[in-house]
Amino acid sequence: MSAPRKKIALHIQIIIGMVLGLIYAFISSYFGWNEFTMNWIDPFGQIFLKLLKFMALPLVLFSIISGVSSLTDITKLGRLGAKTLALYLVTTVFSISLGLFLVNIIKPGTFMEDEQRVKNRMQYELWVAATPSVELLDDRNYLDNPDYAYLKDQLDYNEGDIDDEDIKSKISEANKSKEQSPLSFVVDMIPDNIGKAISSNQNMLQVIFFALFFGIVLLFIPKDKAKPVKAFFDGMNEVFLKMVDMIMKYAPYFVFALLAGVISKMADSPREVFEIFKSLGSYSLVVTFGLLIMIFGIYPGLVSNIVRKIKYRTFLRNISPAQLMAFSTSSSAATLPVTIECLEENMKVSKNVAGFVLPIGATVNMDGTSMYQAIAVIFLAQLHMVDLSFAQQLTIVLTATLASIGSAAVPSAGLVMLIIVLQSVGLNPAWIAIIFPVDRILDMIRTTVNVTGDATVATLVAYSEKEIDLKHVNDYNSDKQ
Repeated sequence: MSAPRKKIALHIQIIIGMVLGLIYAFISSYFGWNEFTMNWIDPFGQIFLKLLKFMALPLVLFSIISGVSSLTDITKLGRLGAKTLALYLVTTVFSISLGLFLVNIIKPGTFMEDEQRVKNRMQYELWVAATPSVELLDDRNYLDNPDYAYLKDQLDYNEGDIDDEDIKSKISEANKSKEQSPLSFVVDMIPDNIGKAISSNQNMLQVIFFALFFGIVLLFIPKDKAKPVKAFFDGMNEVFLKMVDMIMKYAPYFVFALLAGVISKMADSPREVFEIFKSLGSYSLVVTFGLLIMIFGIYPGLVSNIVRKIKYRTFLRNISPAQLMAFSTSSSAATLPVTIECLEENMKVSKNVAGFVLPIGATVNMDGTSMYQAIAVIFLAQLHMVDLSFAQQLTIVLTATLASIGSAAVPSAGLVMLIIVLQSVGLNPAWIAIIFPVDRILDMIRTTVNVTGDATVATLVAYSEKEIDLKHVNDYNSDKQ
């Protein structure tokens, strides 16, 4: 009797789908099939993205209400909240600091020819002269330096003129955010119409607030009244988790379509894709290096050293489907249903903790986005020969940390926050156009960092609260060997 065929693990299937999608995209662009790819293949990737997104918000609502209403000790909720926010804050500050360290050591902005950097500097000085309330960040003046007079005639000053409508809209959005009061995000957490908050699928914080409030109130009403309500939300939570499970069976095919579409939209030929990365190679490598340190070093290192019964490889293997979804979708919110399933089914984190910690993380924890912002600001400053002081770099840490809380869990939302960080230290927000061509791919990696950070914090909080079944985490992985 022949041995049963060993089923390929889901995360391996997804990796195969991603690799095939990338290979197909380059073949497609080489033979000029981009239009066919975008018309007939990319839509399946978009369908997958929509399926995950429409499940994310109801799952947040039902999982938080189900988890909070299951607590027997209301003080435990306060502990969970304090630990969750503290850990998210610590990992965010560390991520930004690591980014600043790498970009100051490697100096990717200095890899460009000196003459071009001097021209960039002159354009920066022209922008400062033309912009009220902005001053030079140092006492150097290249425009009046006779040694560089020959370069003035070569300047093509367009730092204030932006043709890209997408970038214009992001600068406009950032300016609106900047004008808001420091506590505006607290005010925005309170929905004036919960139906609108849920139907718009935009403001996750409002849904989280409502779900927490609703779940807490269930604890204070008579048990006979609360029981049927709780049973309803428990059941709905199970339904949406099952939806995720069913869709994930076809994830490798959807991921193939998603990756093929992403690359096809970037450029018309493989050469153009490589040229985009070549021109910003030093910047892209530093950002990628920093993000990979977080994914494969800091997070699994924290879990394996604090929760000693969970090995380094065990943690990464258990959350790999969520990581691969994050990379494919570039959206923490869209990945949230998969992240919850990985933590509950693979890591054996209790539903109370997973349902509470992960939705908050998808909204306020943006470690990858924060690191990218720090590296991008210093890179752009180096590119324009602007030296930022230690105090100005501390401003970047503070602004990037606060901005990450308000950063939407959707693709490229970090660009809006980057504009705010640039403005906080007196640099030109239009500079985002320089790094915009590689943003989509880097967004995929930094979203993976965000989701890995969410999973790490949820695991550590669960361990501290004894809400993780360590025995069955190991059993799960022994079955996978």
